[in-house]
Amino acid sequence: MELTYTEKQQAFRAEVRQWLKENLPAEPLASYDTKAGFEQHREWERKLFDARLSMVMWPTELGGRGCDLIEWLIFEEEYYGAGAPMRVNQNGQLLLGPTLMEFGTQAQKEKFLPRMAASDDMWAQAWSEPNAGSDMAAISSKAIRDGDEYVINGQKTWSTRAIFADWCFGLFRTDAESSRHHGLSYLMVPLDAPGVTIRPIKALNGKQAFAEIFFDNVRVPVENRIGDDGQGWKVAMATAGFERGLLLRSPARFQQTARKLVQLYLANRRAADADPAIATKVAQAWSDAQAYALSAYYTVGRLSRGEKIGAESSINKIFWSELDLNMHQIAMDILGAQGELTDCASTSWLEGFLFAQAGPIYAGANEIQRNIVAERMLGLPKG
Repeated sequence: MELTYTEKQQAFRAEVRQWLKENLPAEPLASYDTKAGFEQHREWERKLFDARLSMVMWPTELGGRGCDLIEWLIFEEEYYGAGAPMRVNQNGQLLLGPTLMEFGTQAQKEKFLPRMAASDDMWAQAWSEPNAGSDMAAISSKAIRDGDEYVINGQKTWSTRAIFADWCFGLFRTDAESSRHHGLSYLMVPLDAPGVTIRPIKALNGKQAFAEIFFDNVRVPVENRIGDDGQGWKVAMATAGFERGLLLRSPARFQQTARKLVQLYLANRRAADADPAIATKVAQAWSDAQAYALSAYYTVGRLSRGEKIGAESSINKIFWSELDLNMHQIAMDILGAQGELTDCASTSWLEGFLFAQAGPIYAGANEIQRNIVAERMLGLPKG
């Protein structure tokens, strides 16, 4: 693999770096798990959109820039390297957006994607239910066809940022007599529709990061279905692949954490050297972040040749979630008791540490992902 960049790619990197230098917020934005912070991040996303940088790999006519995946990786490296704000509309832009590209009608693409790129519409996921977490095939919320509409009844939970979002997307059982993977349809639902009730769920940090969504005879048009009726599982598995693979957690995010971890170690050498193993752990974490980035370039090369990412996206998900957790645990070990303080210089590490606990759970629990790897990649019998 030859990691050299074309003149066009180098020029794009320079353009992105200069734009970020000139446009980064002077002060950090408030947490997007607060109403004020959510709206601040929405405004930042609109600024990116105006510069054609919100979704660089989307077609220009749908709100993007027409970049390839290598240029997307370059953008991500510059974006995270500059310490730019976290992306608030990831559910829409990085999960639903690619799903619409692959399975949506032309009318759906034209209606939803430009507004998604501009963050005029903010999106939440509607997957999990009280009795259907990592086992999505156990979904019981129903959407029964009534003419040109579906009537939805049921409950979704752990819906990220649904308390502030405009729309949600998820799986609903459109065949009341079906079970497991059959009879599910993939629907997009406006969260201001009559019959929708949203209740916040506080995360470990006390912020309203999640919500429950209740549907009581909520009507949505059939045109809001992605893919064929009853074929939602196939569409959802594509979304899950985007979530577990490259898009939701780009390598640059973890490379930036690794760089910060090295800086933290160097700034706390005296305390860190009390445990000789710390230096080795920091070096290994940095190496793992670099290895993940290199593997991403390899994967992009395969995709550019028309190959598909299948069950191996589960390996990606296991790797990046456990890498993130490990790096934040090392940081907390370096900081010691100071790392547990709020409203101080180390608070960002504490926030990251708390968030990282969820990594092995969301996007499909790592236990489930290991089963997928064992059965579909290694050919091992089901346990």
